[in-house]
Amino acid sequence: MTKARFWPAMAVAAAVMTAMTGPAQAGNSGDYLAARQARMAGDFDAAVYYYIRALGEDPRNPQLLEGAALSQLSAGDLPRAVSVAERMEDAGIQSQIARAILAAHEFKTGAHQAVLDRVAEDRGVGPLVDGLMAAWARLGAGDMSAALDAFDTVAETKGLRGFALYHKALALAMVGDFEASEAIYANEEGGPLQMTRRGAIARIEVLSQLDRNADALALLDRLFGRDLDPGLAEMRDGLTRGETLPFTHVTEITDGVAEIFYSVAAALRGEATDDYTLIYSRVAEALRKDHIDAILLSAELLEDMGRPALATRAYRQVPRENPAFHAAELGRAAALRKSGRTDAALEVLEQLSESHGDMPIVHTTRGDLLRGMSRYLDAVQAYDTALSLYEADDRSQWFVLYARGISHERLNHWPEAESDFRAALKLNPEHPRVLNYLGYSLVEKQQKLAEALSMIERAAKARPDSGYILDSLGWALYRLGRYDDAVGHMERAAELMPVDPVVTDHLGDVYWAVGRYLEAEFQWSRALSFAPDTDDAERIRRKLKVGLDAVLAEEGAEPLKVAHESTNGG
Repeated sequence: MTKARFWPAMAVAAAVMTAMTGPAQAGNSGDYLAARQARMAGDFDAAVYYYIRALGEDPRNPQLLEGAALSQLSAGDLPRAVSVAERMEDAGIQSQIARAILAAHEFKTGAHQAVLDRVAEDRGVGPLVDGLMAAWARLGAGDMSAALDAFDTVAETKGLRGFALYHKALALAMVGDFEASEAIYANEEGGPLQMTRRGAIARIEVLSQLDRNADALALLDRLFGRDLDPGLAEMRDGLTRGETLPFTHVTEITDGVAEIFYSVAAALRGEATDDYTLIYSRVAEALRKDHIDAILLSAELLEDMGRPALATRAYRQVPRENPAFHAAELGRAAALRKSGRTDAALEVLEQLSESHGDMPIVHTTRGDLLRGMSRYLDAVQAYDTALSLYEADDRSQWFVLYARGISHERLNHWPEAESDFRAALKLNPEHPRVLNYLGYSLVEKQQKLAEALSMIERAAKARPDSGYILDSLGWALYRLGRYDDAVGHMERAAELMPVDPVVTDHLGDVYWAVGRYLEAEFQWSRALSFAPDTDDAERIRRKLKVGLDAVLAEEGAEPLKVAHESTNGG
């Protein structure tokens, strides 16, 4: 099931915090500048250190206080952020960051009346969040009737009906009124309440509590199919055995409030900056330590922000016994790889292949890493294992076949590589990447040239702005002796990939073939400046010294003029 949102992104933008621009300039002290630079770079641990140092010299500075609180929250340290936020509120400093931190702290300490006072006095987080926080706070204070009214009030806001009713259904289920909760879901059948994985799981648990396991199974199969992750597979097995699933989605007030912040974070993903979205996922984590989706979202955001060390730390929060452990470990391996720790990433994946060896994605990911390390034989073996776990007609295995084909090609196992590429195309016809790789490889091997060119042309038609594919098309035409036809495609590829050494080198060869020798030498010189592979660099230097024709003769290759004449019937 594809991830969807509860409400339109425009409604979210209007209902949650105003966009965070970060603390304003607070002066020119070295500590402040270092803190600001660290925060902008996403190095939140360092930012906290320097903000605290700067506050030692200027303890009441609003910008320093907000920067410290924001950095502490972003680093996942709500308790330390609370003391800074309290100082800000005591000083009358207006900060939505501080208010979010304090509201979360009040819920964690059971200070529900303090939350209600905060909302009533316009010291809340924002319209959407405040309305739902007030509803959960009223429930926490023991006034269920007022809580339900508060959820209904939020539901009257344009664009927020599904979001508010989702929380109302959760609140009813939390207190054991599963019939009323299911009535909300049923009334919104096909609507926004079933548009996320979490919402669907909540309803499945509600149905099971109502002794409607058959309906729960039907819903699970309709929304997720049969290719289930461990968590969903565990639910399905329980339902099949006739077990009553416990309602775990929201078991206390802080769980409900965590769901507010997580849902907003999920909706903002891709609509707001990563550092802004991270605020909401971090609050959700702080409110509910076992909110695995919030933890994974925070980790993904940190990874996207280029902070693999913080991302790794977040992924490690997911316990081994949790059904999402494999997802966290896959994320941790990716973060380790991005930080240059490929051996550590491989160790994670090897351990995961032992504990979760029945999951194809584990072996595929391990194969991808090994392929990136140029350990192609080991990669093939990992892909073999992954493919052995698929059903024969499972179309999703096309990528594994494609990746294994690349590994075979790098090992010079061409018959096996071609077989894999063609099998991938059978499962996923006309996929541009597969067409391009197979077509380019056939051209390089001077095999089935007409078919190869057709494949690359179809790939280029599907992806007209792919520099790699246009390079393949230009190079195929060059290898076929159609030099004039190759020029335009190769020039376009060079425009799309202006610092790629291979594309630039190819452009030089094409220019030479059409007699544009000075331009060819210029492109070869540029290619050398882009750090090509050692063998390619040596060949380029040789071309600059003696020309392409002489290099081809030295290599025993067909000279350009013969290739050109052969295409014209000579």
